[in-house]
Amino acid sequence: MITASTGARITPSAPAAPADWRQLWRDAVTDTGELLALLGLRHLVGRLPPADAGFALRVPRGFVARMRHGDARDPLLLQVLPQLAELDETPGFVTDAVGDMAARAAHGVLHKYHGRALLIASGSCAINCRYCFRRHFPYGEEIAAAGQWRQALEHLQADASISELILSGGDPLALTTAKLEELGRGLAELPHITRLRIHTRLPVVLPERIDGPLLAWLDALPLQKVLVLHANHANEIDVGVDAACRRLRDAGVTLLNQSVLLRGINDDADTLAGLSERLFAAGVLPYYLHQLDRVQGTAHFEVDDTRALALIEALRQRLPGYLVPKLVREVAGDAAKRPL
Repeated sequence: MITASTGARITPSAPAAPADWRQLWRDAVTDTGELLALLGLRHLVGRLPPADAGFALRVPRGFVARMRHGDARDPLLLQVLPQLAELDETPGFVTDAVGDMAARAAHGVLHKYHGRALLIASGSCAINCRYCFRRHFPYGEEIAAAGQWRQALEHLQADASISELILSGGDPLALTTAKLEELGRGLAELPHITRLRIHTRLPVVLPERIDGPLLAWLDALPLQKVLVLHANHANEIDVGVDAACRRLRDAGVTLLNQSVLLRGINDDADTLAGLSERLFAAGVLPYYLHQLDRVQGTAHFEVDDTRALALIEALRQRLPGYLVPKLVREVAGDAAKRPL
């Protein structure tokens, strides 16, 4: 290109290469002091547990950038910041609130519900949510991806009643695309598996993970594909998340969202309505609103059922039915999620 004023030739700069999601993962904030300093909240350090309350801090910097600077009650910050309340021992709160270990059917395989099996695909997450229902899960012993998925695939092959495979974790998209392709090749030998459901927080907290190789793998899969996102507040969704969702839809993926009802974060009708509207604008359908799983260290997030039901009724009065998520609780041993 030549400028009109000087005639000098300007070489156009090459477009910036897409950020590598693996490097962004490695660059996550893992120190409480650094997180609070980035947000202008360094004075809060003395009010927090000295060692992450036994559950490490991890949050991608892109997610930190969506938090409000100087706001100690920011709803995104409260989801990841360790609190002294996590050290409280609360009756009724246990390490395995949803009966995962009782549902173990093979190495890394949970089989709770008819027609569906769940693989603990990975023990890693890009973000450690403080209310996590698997914060005490023995991931070192229960990763389905180990050994080329062999034990998991053997279990699936032996049970032709299973038509839907659910990938969970941890976060299944923490795995490399090559590892996911390995699973896809194994599933090609199992004609009774017709649907793949992926539960992931990565398109929200690290949307760069939705890259070309992953999309090519999804697009080529000869299965119905459902991806269940996890966003709890509209502020989590920015233009990067919008773009990731658009790319997933273009790859033939149906997008749903599940949230957890969290005290002080999203337990009001305006916030929940705003979340549903923002999700739908991104092409995602609200699916479940979970009552908190009663996991040790999370009692300070709990919202009682009476208030939860009142919030759902308020949403019904102001939103079309397809934007009102189902209010549910997971109860160990039940044949399905329990509606409230």
